[in-house]
Amino acid sequence: MDIIRITTAGSVDDGKSTLIGRLLFDTKSITTDKLEAIEATSKRKGLPFTDLSLLTDGLIAEREQGITIDVAYIYFSTPKRKYIIADTPGHIEYTRNMVTGASTASVFIILVDARQGISEQTRRHFYIASLLRIQNVVVCINKMDLVDFRQDIFEDIKVGFEKLQEGIVFDNQRICFIPVNAKDGDNVDSLSEKMQWYKGTSLLEFLETIQPSVLEELPARFPVQLVIRPQQEAFHDFRGFSGRMESGSFEVGDEVLVLPSLKKSKISGLKSADIEVEKVIAKESIVLTLQDDIDISRGYMIVKASENFQETTSLVATICLMEDETLQAGKIFFLQHGVNKVKAKIVAIHSVLDINTMQPNAEKNQLALNDIGEVSLKLAKPIFADRYIDNPANGAFILIDEFSNNTVGVGFVRSIGG
Repeated sequence: MDIIRITTAGSVDDGKSTLIGRLLFDTKSITTDKLEAIEATSKRKGLPFTDLSLLTDGLIAEREQGITIDVAYIYFSTPKRKYIIADTPGHIEYTRNMVTGASTASVFIILVDARQGISEQTRRHFYIASLLRIQNVVVCINKMDLVDFRQDIFEDIKVGFEKLQEGIVFDNQRICFIPVNAKDGDNVDSLSEKMQWYKGTSLLEFLETIQPSVLEELPARFPVQLVIRPQQEAFHDFRGFSGRMESGSFEVGDEVLVLPSLKKSKISGLKSADIEVEKVIAKESIVLTLQDDIDISRGYMIVKASENFQETTSLVATICLMEDETLQAGKIFFLQHGVNKVKAKIVAIHSVLDINTMQPNAEKNQLALNDIGEVSLKLAKPIFADRYIDNPANGAFILIDEFSNNTVGVGFVRSIGG
């Protein structure tokens, strides 16, 4: 059964948690005792309705403040497929949490309060969705009940969002606009009688049409995490290499190239969960053996000999800053790409995104918390990366402070050797 990963985003109090609670309720994914507990809590709060947002606001601080702070992962299913939703924070202070939750999503749901329209966070979240190359974006214009289900308000927000798309949307990105009332379920599970002017699909109907991301069609990338030498008499000659197939696929007999040594060999065996298999695909954890005894260590990468790869010590990347301290040219960090960690210097900051105009501002020369900008980096040792646009599984990295070990930012490779 297919698994679809979803991320929700939007400004504070746009109704993300309520929408997720409604999806859980409508798909009968809530146990009776939990639903009874939520109903009791809602009554205790004096609410005239069952507050479904309580299903996802798990932290005490979230319940006290009525906002989402951390990323919560929620699971539900339909007869057709399974879903994993990352309920991400809407407050600008927690943008870094939202980026983390969105990094593996196939669908990005952006909520917009029908009364407030498009906000700064709406712009930022949509830009990040496109930056992450998320194929499907659903704009749920929520709280339609509070604007009397008016079509003109829905259309005005839709037009404003379409203007926002200019220059940001990439080829084949699919954007859908749905007017909803998450509290009562209008247009969530099925179409609502209260908005007969809307001729599209409900949210759940749209989600059922999504196709999962197919990373196995991309070039094969297998970073070695561990070299296995059992040191037992029964396996005295065994030498295996374990890790996760980040993209592409391998089959027994494939000719492969080991990076950085450029040594060639053929795959003699593949194991997945201790079971011998003939083929492995992206996101599967495996143990791989080769016909030849080649010197391979943690951090090496194995690729197909027939596929192109790029080695680089310099790159241009888009950075989303996740640290309070500003990022300036000349600063040195650890850059972690997969299991590889190398020292990297910020050579130049080319521009910083202006969230209001959605255009790069070349006059700014530093990044502040939650800023998104384009920078050039010089690396102390080479890495084997792809452009994010070509292979998201091998085109992202994180920057780590060399003294505090904190994650400073997340980066997406725009060009190699620049």
